[in-house]
Amino acid sequence: MTTPEHPSPSPDPTSKDRVYRSPMGIVGGVALLVIVLWLGIDALLRGEGRTQWLALAAIILLVPLVTAFTLRPAVHANEDRLRIRNPLRVIVLPWGQVAALRSSYSNEVVAKSGTKFQLWAVPVSLRARKKAARRSARAASGRGDRGGRMGGAGFGGLGFGAPRGDVDSDGPMRAETDKVMDDLRELLEQGEHSESAQGEVTVRWAYEVAGPVVAGFLLLVILLAIG
Repeated sequence: MTTPEHPSPSPDPTSKDRVYRSPMGIVGGVALLVIVLWLGIDALLRGEGRTQWLALAAIILLVPLVTAFTLRPAVHANEDRLRIRNPLRVIVLPWGQVAALRSSYSNEVVAKSGTKFQLWAVPVSLRARKKAARRSARAASGRGDRGGRMGGAGFGGLGFGAPRGDVDSDGPMRAETDKVMDDLRELLEQGEHSESAQGEVTVRWAYEVAGPVVAGFLLLVILLAIG
């Protein structure tokens, strides 16, 4: 691949995005889509009359809905801004507009206006937190961590991108989603006062998802109403 000799300037951020997604969400979404399409297409091909229309309405409703809540969520972050792709919205927050990143039973970002946005792509796993705490306690006691030979649980419990043993060299063991939040907080600290990280918070509704869902729901209601 070659680059132009005189590339035109681009307004896009120069730093590359870090992208965070939930592997378990992706795997679960693919499995659900396979089941929905398998049953729906089977009903379309073998069903008769009203059954085919009901199957079509269910496919139109469920496919975008499942995709929105499992495959779509992602968090993009760079030195200038945080971009959150949730099931039905896309939120862009320059770091200068971020007040805090909170993590308890869910991970969320708080804008300086007080508005909270949940990070769907970075779900909290209380089980992973407890496991990391137990392993950290064992390591601190000097007994070591025999489970570390198997590698970290990974983001979403699948071992995707987690270092072997899931341990920080200069700190306690952390759950993968907590590590993601640590990364985001580091980017916030680095960029919140940067001139390129200023601007307004923008929120865009995902009409490409809501449209088919509403259409499928209305079609299903009409079919059930007319019996």
